[in-house]
Amino acid sequence: MTLLEINNLSKSFGGLKAVNDVTFEVKEGLIKAVIGPNGAGKTTLFNLISGVLDKSAGTIAFDGQPLKNKKPYEIAALGMARTYQNIKLFSGMTVLENVMVGRHVKSSSGFLASMFHMPWTRKEEVRIREKSMELLTLLEIEDCADLDAASLPFGRQRAVELARALALEPRLLLLDEPAAGLNIYETAKLARLITRIRGLGITVLLVEHDMSLVMDISDEITVLSFGQKIAEGLPAEIQKDPDVIKIYLGE
Repeated sequence: MTLLEINNLSKSFGGLKAVNDVTFEVKEGLIKAVIGPNGAGKTTLFNLISGVLDKSAGTIAFDGQPLKNKKPYEIAALGMARTYQNIKLFSGMTVLENVMVGRHVKSSSGFLASMFHMPWTRKEEVRIREKSMELLTLLEIEDCADLDAASLPFGRQRAVELARALALEPRLLLLDEPAAGLNIYETAKLARLITRIRGLGITVLLVEHDMSLVMDISDEITVLSFGQKIAEGLPAEIQKDPDVIKIYLGE
């Protein structure tokens, strides 16, 4: 089943076409990677999919539903979560509190009920806390629950960001260069975590520069260059594609 469908998607900034007539799909249950050199349009593509940017042309559909004119929070509520290349945690809040924030779209209590501490809001907060702790355990950072999130080493901050995205209970998780800034050990652990996330039934679409990570965990790969799709296929096929070799190694 196709979970995400991109058709003839384009985005221009003035005379620059950052994404140019890109078409691809993401099937449910897979890990799909989008790769390409710097300036290929990968992060712009993610910003279009998640509603951060408005497209210039083309269509995006999630689970068969067009995402036309939808805001990022509306897309998140449909079951799509993302992380960013630059980690965006809430400083001054604990790891557990950061993850609990990710449950906001699952909360049924309104502002007034929360302000007056109605009984059902307290019960809901307990459930949110318990679910958030389960995610910290899944990502092997439960021992950090009460620490300031901003005080953690970079690799653990990345895991907190992953846990916060998973708190949304997404069907599709967008990962924007999740290995950026990680050492070899942390990247190997990240690969295990992403595979574990897929094992939960969550489809993963990632942008990544670390080719060893991409080739290790991806089921399918789409390659962009100067905003255009130049190749798509299995990892073994992409490794041998002459156009892909050319953009990475030169003529």
